[in-house]
Amino acid sequence: MRPVWMLMVLLVFTVCALGQQAAQPPTPANGSQPAAPGGKKSPKAKSQAELNAYTAAGSITDPAAMEKAADDFAAKFPDSDLTPLLYRTVMRSYQAANNNDKVLELSEKLLKSDPDDAEALVDLAQVLTESTRDSDVDKDQRLARAMQSAQHALETVDHDVPPGLTAAQEDIFKALTRSNAYSVIGTLQYNAGKFPEAEVSFRKSIDAFAAQPDPVVMLRLAMSLDKEGKYPEALKEADQVVALTQDGTPAGVLARREQARLAKATGGGSPAADPAKK
Repeated sequence: MRPVWMLMVLLVFTVCALGQQAAQPPTPANGSQPAAPGGKKSPKAKSQAELNAYTAAGSITDPAAMEKAADDFAAKFPDSDLTPLLYRTVMRSYQAANNNDKVLELSEKLLKSDPDDAEALVDLAQVLTESTRDSDVDKDQRLARAMQSAQHALETVDHDVPPGLTAAQEDIFKALTRSNAYSVIGTLQYNAGKFPEAEVSFRKSIDAFAAQPDPVVMLRLAMSLDKEGKYPEALKEADQVVALTQDGTPAGVLARREQARLAKATGGGSPAADPAKK
């Protein structure tokens, strides 16, 4: 089982990237409703009262108070197109606060409004993967749902994109969502001892967001290759992770430990020079 703190590094990477995307304001009832590049229509208030309530709820900065306001809004306007937008904002606020229990809860609320929401699916899958313990009586069900959610995100990301993004932002969102989904899938496969399958998933994760590879995913790829006995390939990946991380950080410490072990396994003796120590 992968240590919890390594999974936290993966989650923080996702939070930092997704959390930078701000929810866009809705289209007033008497305004136009253009379709987003991915085909999802911009949300539309059906009345001025609904728009005012949405604006008031969205202006709250405290996550707990914002969540209550979002619940009140959902109860008052049960058919509103704006409810998912509010819950997404609350979910991201809890992500920024590293409150995984609340991220899971808000992901569930968002998925009730939109079962195909790729962002919520990946967030739910990540938290379930991170928080599930061997001692949990529902361990198998939780991990199965994590896998299903990550796989469903890959199916829906092309047509279920948050509204208000430019074409360039949408491309980044899709790439990052795919990368994170494949990372979750690879982690689940690795933890289940399915190392060849994990290797494939981690490579897909890296390729999906090649412009900004996640060192944690690269390290997991190295560890998968290590488990398969592919030591030269594993060492190559470990060397890259060492070059991308600082010694003393969780990922950096594990990367240097893995690099040293693989260097011995390949008969190379000392690992490549650590650029952070030059």
